Amino acid sequence: MAQSVWGYDSDNGPERWHENYPMAKGDKQSPIEINSKDVQHDASLATWHASYDPGAAKSILNNGRTCRVVFDDTFDRSVLRGGPLTGAYRLRQLHLHWGSSDDHGSEHVIDGVKYAAELHMVHWNPKHGNFAGALKQPDGVAVVGIFLKVGKTPKPEMKRILEEIDNIKTKGKEAPFQHFDPSILFPKSRDYWTYHGSFTTPPCEECITWILLREPIEVSSDQMAKLRSLSKNSENEPMHPLVDNWRPPQPVKGRIVKASFK
Repeated sequence: MAQSVWGYDSDNGPERWHENYPMAKGDKQSPIEINSKDVQHDASLATWHASYDPGAAKSILNNGRTCRVVFDDTFDRSVLRGGPLTGAYRLRQLHLHWGSSDDHGSEHVIDGVKYAAELHMVHWNPKHGNFAGALKQPDGVAVVGIFLKVGKTPKPEMKRILEEIDNIKTKGKEAPFQHFDPSILFPKSRDYWTYHGSFTTPPCEECITWILLREPIEVSSDQMAKLRSLSKNSENEPMHPLVDNWRPPQPVKGRIVKASFK
């Protein structure tokens, strides 16, 4: 498996990442399966707050592994604070993981339940200087994870992102994506689970405070199908749908998951 070409196929997928990225076998890997019976309610966990500047949204791209929206993070324009975090974390990008059908696709699993997709909003701690520096620190990154479940009605929240899909059909395509307020993607409830883990893609750095929202947001089957119409190949190559870009749950290894709710 060549260094740069990790993916989700049998020859380069999650089972093999550790060959080039030894951290993938670390003790604090993500995602995990969360079992309610093992979760500890922590009354001291504060509410989290996001103040996002819609003007910070820059572009949307298909990198062959996910669909990503990139934000300007050169100063504290769009920040996440509170919850388990100390200080303000800057929003850098959001991306999604999804399945080939509606019954799986999320990375985290809750009491055996898999959702159709999982949205990750990636923030970093500016006290570490820059994003690369934050990756080396245990409190370097905070990711808000939001589950997508399939319901009857198309939801307006995901509409903006999905409208752009046709412009980034193939790997390497990027399109401008301006004036977007990512806080519309939050569910009504602020309840969350939190634990210390890692990126779910190589090199799988263990620098993440996870804030997983308990309440999923709803998307329609048509909206999910739109996501699956992306291609993981370049324009001049045969179309292979970009699906099942999720990493399976990793060993918990004694970590405690805390909940902000009873």
